Amino acid sequence: MAPVRVGIVGLSANGGWAATAHVPALAAVEGYELRALSGSSAESARVAGEKYGVPLTFGDAGELARHPEVDLVVVAVKASEHRALIGPALAAGKQVLSEWPLGASLADTEALAEAAKDAKTAVGLQGRSAPALRYLRDLIKDGYVGRVLSTSLIGSGGNWGPSVRAGRGYQLHPDGGATMLTIPFAHTVDAFDMVLGRFSELSATVATVRSRVRDEVTGESVAMTAPDQIAVSGVLNGGAVASLHLRGGSSPATDFHWEINGTEGTLVLTAADPLFWIAKVTLRGSRTGVLEKLTVPTRYELPQLAGRSAEPSYNVAHAYARHLKGDLPDFAHALRVHRVLGAVQRSADSGTRVHPDAE
Repeated sequence: MAPVRVGIVGLSANGGWAATAHVPALAAVEGYELRALSGSSAESARVAGEKYGVPLTFGDAGELARHPEVDLVVVAVKASEHRALIGPALAAGKQVLSEWPLGASLADTEALAEAAKDAKTAVGLQGRSAPALRYLRDLIKDGYVGRVLSTSLIGSGGNWGPSVRAGRGYQLHPDGGATMLTIPFAHTVDAFDMVLGRFSELSATVATVRSRVRDEVTGESVAMTAPDQIAVSGVLNGGAVASLHLRGGSSPATDFHWEINGTEGTLVLTAADPLFWIAKVTLRGSRTGVLEKLTVPTRYELPQLAGRSAEPSYNVAHAYARHLKGDLPDFAHALRVHRVLGAVQRSADSGTRVHPDAE
């Protein structure tokens, strides 16, 4: 079978997520060929093409999408640019894989999901491809903890702490679509959905407690209006009581801890990196009262990636492997997640309990 010819929108010679994760992930998975890239200008694209050995370079994403040697367009830029860049790829009849979040707003996401009804699409919710999370899901399904009674998660946002890194100023305000709610919280609530099911009802508190942060480049104090605290509690579709709290920045105590308690046992997932959906995680379980480390069976992992779970490209590579099988969340799924985020914000704004499935 001929390889899927990939064009990446946003692959830069200066690094970034596309270079750090997508390029090595594509190289690790048989069945893909990185054929094209587009950058902010024709010159920057040419330089990136030379660095990564990509033969086709473009200063315009629309040209990339229309090229006959591109089958799959991967969009790996800021969420605020997604709608404008994904549209031409869909119009050209190409497969599209968009990094998360799909849209900068619910309206953007609704428009993209509608435009993509007849297309093969995928979004970068990498937790659904992570071997450890898929194993955790199956342990629950197979009755490891019995009936799930409750689950609690505490985690850090990574960003949205006391300072903002160079080039991340757009994350300080909701208008850019890249906040703690739309990125780490969305990945977290989607992992809940995958492993335990969706919230049937929830109550939320969303707050910006630290309203000014330090710019790490200039040292100046700058305003932050995006939330740095998100606390949600409620009931999942299966009846389990759930609580989830994300805090901006990082913590020397706990950056990620997820506990699942049932009638027959307990499962705990931890990570030193708050970005658990792309980080190395540790899974422990107990059916006897003593927690023991659980090793993810080799059948969940691509053999060529064994021992590389700490690399940013690890879960992205597993996502590409699943994409070949048509087994990734699509734009319609992305819309469902965005609507859950809307329900969280609505609960926080109104101070009432809401039912996301009623949206």
